[in-house]
Amino acid sequence: MSEAVLTQPRLVTLEGGEGAGKTSAIAAIRDRLQAAGHEVVLTREPGGTPLAERIRELLLNPQDEALAPETELLLMFASRAQHVREVVRPALRRGAFVVSDRFTDSSYAYQGAGRGLDPEWIAALERRAVGVKPGLTLLLDLDVREGRARTAGRDLWPDRIESEQDDFFERVRAGFRARAAAEPQRFRVIDAAQPPAGVAAAVEAATTAYLRTLTDSDLA
Repeated sequence: MSEAVLTQPRLVTLEGGEGAGKTSAIAAIRDRLQAAGHEVVLTREPGGTPLAERIRELLLNPQDEALAPETELLLMFASRAQHVREVVRPALRRGAFVVSDRFTDSSYAYQGAGRGLDPEWIAALERRAVGVKPGLTLLLDLDVREGRARTAGRDLWPDRIESEQDDFFERVRAGFRARAAAEPQRFRVIDAAQPPAGVAAAVEAATTAYLRTLTDSDLA
């Protein structure tokens, strides 16, 4: 694989912290793209393929031994490499839009800002194991305490990452916001404190605006 990270206009990703409402937002993106006549492949990270889903279990199972931050990062990229090879690239080659619930930005936020790992290491893994980046990333931004309140009681057994403390999620949120500020041409920040209908409307509007910027060569 080339060590260049190429922007793929038909790769759209959704990012955000816990409780931000990504599931409903992804449905809004899918519906808008399909209404415009595009094939849409929905996927998620970590996961997206049978092998990547098994890696997801290793990453999130709170019953297993504690993961070193470095182990967590490498497992994330092992899952992502498989996901890109088996799902993302084939769909893009045939002209579909790929909409992913999380992608590499999550590693910069969770393992970089959250765990304190060197972002240059993450960038090297992105170049060597991934090689693609989204044309559009929608960041659902939400106050950490509100997000935690939304997820309270949703899962009887929180996974390994959901079990972290608020200070970890504050660092994650700051990491996402820093990436959005550094790449305003790619990111659209959505206020996820709105009611679900408002979030869906904002996501749909951002997707519509993005589609208007694409050329025939972007969609080929």
